[in-house]
Amino acid sequence: MPTVSQTSSELKSTPLSTVLQLYDVTKQYPQQAVPAINQVSLKLGQGELLALLGPSGCGKTTLLRTIAGFEIPETGWIELAQQPVCGQGAAVPPERRDVGIVFQDYALFPHLCVMDNVAFGLKHLSRHRRMPHDQIHTLAQEAIQLVGLAGYETRYPHALSGGQQQRVALARALAPRPSLVLLDEPFSNLDVQVRLYLRQEVRSILKGVGASGIFVTHDQQEALAIADRVAVMRAGRIEQLASPEEIYEQPASQFIADFVTQANFLEAQRSGDGWQTALGLVDPAMVHPTEATQGMLMLRQEELSLQAVETDGDKVLVICDREFLGREYKYTLTHPTLGNLQARTPMKFAMGDTVQVSVKPNPYGLRVFD
Repeated sequence: MPTVSQTSSELKSTPLSTVLQLYDVTKQYPQQAVPAINQVSLKLGQGELLALLGPSGCGKTTLLRTIAGFEIPETGWIELAQQPVCGQGAAVPPERRDVGIVFQDYALFPHLCVMDNVAFGLKHLSRHRRMPHDQIHTLAQEAIQLVGLAGYETRYPHALSGGQQQRVALARALAPRPSLVLLDEPFSNLDVQVRLYLRQEVRSILKGVGASGIFVTHDQQEALAIADRVAVMRAGRIEQLASPEEIYEQPASQFIADFVTQANFLEAQRSGDGWQTALGLVDPAMVHPTEATQGMLMLRQEELSLQAVETDGDKVLVICDREFLGREYKYTLTHPTLGNLQARTPMKFAMGDTVQVSVKPNPYGLRVFD
């Protein structure tokens, strides 16, 4: 079972038992021309965290709800813990799928204290004779301690901060010790500092108990920071499923490159000496091998180097916006024909400064999309 301290390379070499498998799952709503999820297939291993990343309306939440059992797909099948729960003649309801769910709005009962909120699902299992009644308090207390809320058992939701309420929701999902935890944009209602802290806490908690998890997000940094693998979705399909490093370094399409990295794109034409662009000639050794002879050259914001110049020219841009990000600045550069480019650098420039832009090499190669 993977531990928190294992590196990504160690995780790749560690055999994981399959907790979840989807095969060609499609969900079509009557009022929509395009399926909400379209022939989605994936596997999730024990202890693995998967992010469903994509813009609004791409099918992330529908896919999560389908895994949970709240939506029934038209085609395909789903297995949990190597047992069919949907399709192949199976139709297991949500409450019997051994899945913990953390909702976007936490969905805590305002009239119940922390202990009773966490124990709610355990009591349901006990009533259906799937858990001894005398284990309810023990498992609830263990879950509360796991999320760092020991001593808060008698408090009510209104007396808790947003971050504490999120911890209660996580404790409730973990208390029955499910094989899979689903989180639907769990940090979207929190302020920035709490969100940054809590997302790492949640990862550590899930890793600490060896739980498998899937979380929905439209925040690229959040997905890359928490997940072992990222599934980038577009129009109901998974466009790329890979490690965060591979998604960032080797995007499979211009859409992924644009959405995940917020890269710049320049028209590029292959010539005998390299790739000709509006910023000048790019050394072919800097570009990832491709059969294309023309296309859009992807330039991440950190791959642009800025140098102050005094004179005007075809390759001179003007700084029209500046954001201070702490360790670096993010600049918006404008050009009469190029339009706007985005660049990140620790160098300080003033609004209205003119700069010349060159392209930095990177170890995984610039990419051209045709």
